[in-house]
Amino acid sequence: MNNLKVGLLGGGSWGTTVAALVARNAPATLWARNPETVQEINTRHSNETYLPGARLPEKLRATADIGEAVAGADVIVMGVPAQNFRGVLQQVREHIRPWVPIISLAKGLELDTRMRMTEIIAEVLPGHPVGVLTGPNLAREIMAGQAAASVIAMEDAIIVRELQCLFSSGLFRVYTNTDVVGCELGGVLKNIIAIAVGMGDGLGAGDNTRASLITRGLAEISRLGCAMGGQPETFAGLAGIGDMIATCTSPQSRNRHVGMELGRGKSMATISGEMFMVAEGAKSAPAVMALAEQHGVEMPIASDVYKVLSGETSAQRIFRGLLRVSAGAEWEPG
Repeated sequence: MNNLKVGLLGGGSWGTTVAALVARNAPATLWARNPETVQEINTRHSNETYLPGARLPEKLRATADIGEAVAGADVIVMGVPAQNFRGVLQQVREHIRPWVPIISLAKGLELDTRMRMTEIIAEVLPGHPVGVLTGPNLAREIMAGQAAASVIAMEDAIIVRELQCLFSSGLFRVYTNTDVVGCELGGVLKNIIAIAVGMGDGLGAGDNTRASLITRGLAEISRLGCAMGGQPETFAGLAGIGDMIATCTSPQSRNRHVGMELGRGKSMATISGEMFMVAEGAKSAPAVMALAEQHGVEMPIASDVYKVLSGETSAQRIFRGLLRVSAGAEWEPG
């Protein structure tokens, strides 16, 4: 792995964290838009805006020139938000060498097209191997050295095993999977369920309610994920229930935070204005609901969350309906 050069795009919390992990195994260059962030990483080895108190490896280099990060890279890692993903990828196209693998860190859907990030990569940069790194990965805990596990998914079993070693570091263990669709959708869809759980927490609901929402939410995302080509076992793994538990229960979860603020009566516009970082669940919710309709999949929890996000109703009015008034068989849709 020491012979591979890695270009990481995106100076947010997760992009910087992955860059720090990779820099322990291979030469890594991080591209960030903000020149001040670049200077801070290069001189002080920190990114206080996104990772306060964390120390970055001195070997990690940063640049504000995307060409510098991409041109000599053997692997590209995309750590930019879903709605900015295509634009950055189009800049990458001007500098990338042929056949360089591209790994996505984003857990969202492109709103206009409803496309997953790996689908956008295949469209903008055909011929490049594509993959996703996903799982229950809270950036601050990983930077603090706490144990965590993730999944790298690519269709090519040989390439994915080679790249597995690139991301594994210390107590950060990376597993492999060839179910790109399932792994990617697990990371996307659980965000909406985390908003539902946050609503309950904001309204003072109990642990039983939280457990019910997580469990029934997992059933929903599994139905849609499998309808779109994912494998059932993926949703029972790190990219499914693992990521769901972390996102639905951690105070660090941005999507849970959005739900809590909605439960406390704030509008989505107010919440967005107060947040510094992106909550992908709120951004991707319209695309998720459109996909559910397209594939004929019932998603009652996600549907109610979308109604609150769109301003059609409030968390207070909708929350009793999140667990459904009538219950059918547990293993049937509904």
